[in-house]
Amino acid sequence: MAIPFRKTLAALLLATLVGGSAQARGRTVLDDDAPRALPGDGAVAVSWGDPAGFREVRLSANRREAVRGDWVRELAEHLQGVALRRLPPGERLEVVLTDIDRAGDFEPWRGGSNQDIRYMRDIHPPRATLRFRHLAADGTPIAEGERTLSDLGYLTAGGTLDNDPLRYEKRMLDRWLAQELRAPR
Repeated sequence: MAIPFRKTLAALLLATLVGGSAQARGRTVLDDDAPRALPGDGAVAVSWGDPAGFREVRLSANRREAVRGDWVRELAEHLQGVALRRLPPGERLEVVLTDIDRAGDFEPWRGGSNQDIRYMRDIHPPRATLRFRHLAADGTPIAEGERTLSDLGYLTAGGTLDNDPLRYEKRMLDRWLAQELRAPR
């Protein structure tokens, strides 16, 4: 016996709606099971505190959008990858991200779906605070401390033609790593 087309279509639509609503919420940086460190014991260890305390979340004009996704982990993975390429063999880098404020901000007064758009203005540059330890192959400290990073010229710096929503933050971290992990003279 053939199932009528309308019943099949209705069942497919219902399954899509039920499955879609379960995924519509998506991951957030505040999820209980969200990581607070990258796995592994490699040459570059990156961890972070609770993103609920980050400026990006605390001061956002649209908290729902500010916490959406897993942008903290994405930034940590980027930092780890770039540091691994720059770090001399045998050395180790430990980084703890203590605060992040992403470039741009939401403008909820625009109403409708426009309130979910991150507007890039020079008054909202990317910022990050981190603690780090750079260790020699024998474990002796080369450098350590806390750094407050920002890129005040993020809109005019060029090289941002890609569509990566974290491009400004990644470039800011790249610049810090280039300065901190300079090749030996």
